[in-house]
Amino acid sequence: MQLLCLSNGHGEDAIALRILQALQQRSPNAKIAALPIVGEGHAFTDHGIAIVGTVKPMPSGGFIYQDGRQFARDLRGGLLKLTLAQRKTVRAWAKAGGVILAVGDIVPLLFAWMSGAPYAFVGTAKSEYYLRDEVGLLPRPTWFERMESWSGSVYLPWERWLMQRSHCRAVFPRDSLTAQVLQRWPIPVFDLGNPMMDGLEAPATEPVDRDGLTFVLLPGSRPPEAYQNWQRILVAVQALIDARLGRSLLFLGAIAPQLDLQPLSASLIAQGWTQNEDCFTQGKATIALSQTHYRDCLHEADFAIAMAGTATEQFVGLGKPALTIAGEGPQFTPKFAEAQTRLLGASAILLQDPRQAPKIVRSLLQDPDRLHLIAENGRRRLGATGAADRIAECLLDRFA
Repeated sequence: MQLLCLSNGHGEDAIALRILQALQQRSPNAKIAALPIVGEGHAFTDHGIAIVGTVKPMPSGGFIYQDGRQFARDLRGGLLKLTLAQRKTVRAWAKAGGVILAVGDIVPLLFAWMSGAPYAFVGTAKSEYYLRDEVGLLPRPTWFERMESWSGSVYLPWERWLMQRSHCRAVFPRDSLTAQVLQRWPIPVFDLGNPMMDGLEAPATEPVDRDGLTFVLLPGSRPPEAYQNWQRILVAVQALIDARLGRSLLFLGAIAPQLDLQPLSASLIAQGWTQNEDCFTQGKATIALSQTHYRDCLHEADFAIAMAGTATEQFVGLGKPALTIAGEGPQFTPKFAEAQTRLLGASAILLQDPRQAPKIVRSLLQDPDRLHLIAENGRRRLGATGAADRIAECLLDRFA
């Protein structure tokens, strides 16, 4: 098998990588390559997956759908020329007898269909939870927003048309609710889980038994936005300290490796925190910054204070509540944050002001039934681990 994986974003690259690694384990002789439509694909090259064709970072970082000005900047940055070159690469792969795995949204799915090769689609960007839950359609404030469900699915008719083509061998939605809705049409749907939760199994070591509260801080992964997000997160942190919740407070900063710790540390020092290497103290509160223990931070924390996409979803998938704060973007805008609360339901609590954090935490601590509901909700919406291997097994069968 010769498989080319198309993906269009940082989070999509990470999901695609897990599937490709599972494919390599199951079929060591398969020829596997990647073509990231957005960014340079370091997730692939860092793990030995070859990149074919032309790649180039765009000014928007892949968030053109949130702002028309970002799209204009990308056009000036060579988006059209890049797209034509990438389409040529995909068609050449198909002519050589290869198959396509599209991971993300309609863009890689459209590329896959235009190639003429057999293809499969991992839908990471859309979920029926944006429109409905298991009970029915979600209430929306405006008629325009209510019209989003006009076609009967979060996937629009032209997207479903691409999934129904004879060359489309498999579609892997991100959750069971979406799979159930897509099964209304003649689409080869397989409900195998969300690879986003793979690699997040509980660590072998037992968590430290603490009588305090632990928060993981998730400012996102893209500079300079993440540094701006950090400032808003620190407002919530200070509010929690000032609220005197009667427990010691530990804040674990799960910082993406590509970010610079220096501006984050400088912000803490400017606000009166005392530094000892990557740990900072203020009274009974401690902030520890880490760029290498992401999984451990998620598992140890009781709550998240989050301004991130994938990281917030992964934390919620562990059955825990995330307090989210809208920022200025380009990713974590008020629009994105509101949509994320629909996607994650009861597990994501959007704060209108970071200083609301103590009130929400107190309310949750006093309501064990709500915490139980949040735990069940998060695990149901994100699914169990092992999805990448299940998808890889299905791909080998469907492309055989």
